Amino acid sequence: MTACKPLSILIRNLNIHNTIKIDLNFDPFFKNQETISFNLVTKLIISLRPLFLKANLFGKDVHKSGNPIIPEAMGIISGAVFIITMFIFIPIFFYKILLYETIFPYAPFIEFLAGLLSICCMLLLGFADDVLNLKWRYKLILPTLASLPLLMVYMININSTLIIIPRPLQQLFGARIDIGVFYYLYMGMLAVFCTNSINILSGINGLEVGQSLLIAFSILIFNIIEFYGSYWKNHLFSISFIIPYIFTTSAIFKFNIYPSSIFVGDTFCYYSGMLFAVIAILGHFSKTVLLFFLPQIFNFIFSIPQLFHLIPCPRHRMPCFDNEADNLLLSYSEFKKIQLTYIGSIILKICHSLGFVEKTEYTKDNEIYIKCSNMTLNILVLKLLGPMHEKKLLIILMIIQSGCSLMAFIIRYPLAKIFY
Repeated sequence: MTACKPLSILIRNLNIHNTIKIDLNFDPFFKNQETISFNLVTKLIISLRPLFLKANLFGKDVHKSGNPIIPEAMGIISGAVFIITMFIFIPIFFYKILLYETIFPYAPFIEFLAGLLSICCMLLLGFADDVLNLKWRYKLILPTLASLPLLMVYMININSTLIIIPRPLQQLFGARIDIGVFYYLYMGMLAVFCTNSINILSGINGLEVGQSLLIAFSILIFNIIEFYGSYWKNHLFSISFIIPYIFTTSAIFKFNIYPSSIFVGDTFCYYSGMLFAVIAILGHFSKTVLLFFLPQIFNFIFSIPQLFHLIPCPRHRMPCFDNEADNLLLSYSEFKKIQLTYIGSIILKICHSLGFVEKTEYTKDNEIYIKCSNMTLNILVLKLLGPMHEKKLLIILMIIQSGCSLMAFIIRYPLAKIFY
């Protein structure tokens, strides 16, 4: 219900097929509807926390004194409310078309349902991961399977695999190139990246939800800027997803920000990532969405040596906690030097020389060991700025996310005109 009133401000009196007008302000039924899903998520979290603890769905907050036990996987609540909101929104959004149009727009309707199907799949699979603690290979396979409805709908409705070549290269390759099946491979990889990149950049209270909210607000601002252009339908599709997401996510952020009283788990990361992938693919602005993921892209590239075991990777790479100073410290990976691959040793040497990684070598039981700081963005911030409180680290990371969004808009508008 949340989406209805804000969305009506944007699309009221907007002509569809030059014959009907949309007005989604159905008072009194939708009076104050923008707060319904927010309040519902809030009340459900408060009432269901004991049930999650009773079901052994909890984790220890290792960055707090005494390691308090906190309910885990509660991202399922905001995800479920989002899905319910979108289901109710379907007949509202298409009601005048059903009443007055002779030809129903099946293509947008199918895209809408396919997007919800993929998000539902990732919500279910994310909760299964929280409960069953699936291995990493499944975290790559499952988003790929969940993205198949999107790719099929894209192939049936659009099937455009052309890419525009930047001006400096157009003399060599032409204005456009049809890359065929590789475009579908790119979209599948985009879905995998979006669902996992939020999960990889985590480890402190509020970080997963905070970065997702900032990305969502950036997408909404971009949609509003582009809404009155020739591709308004794509941005209307995006707005219809992103506004309910912002309200339901804002509610859970209130509980997840420091000091967190809940953990959102992989459930939230997966469904949020798939939602961004749905918007990017079916909204036809995937490159712009990727620009809003600049911190996640950097974090993923920086993490590759450990994720692909070129450098031995511990189970968890979150910061360590100094109980006396109430500060977060660097966390480390310790391993025998013989375990380090040749490529990994080169990467580790380069990162150490650039000041990105702290590295020491020592001898134990006649064997050489290496101790290096973990390769994540939050550990890098601690490496560059020193130990700090968890709340301060969250603020710095959110400032980085906001700055990258601003940079994305600069790239998307002033700089893009130079190359396209």
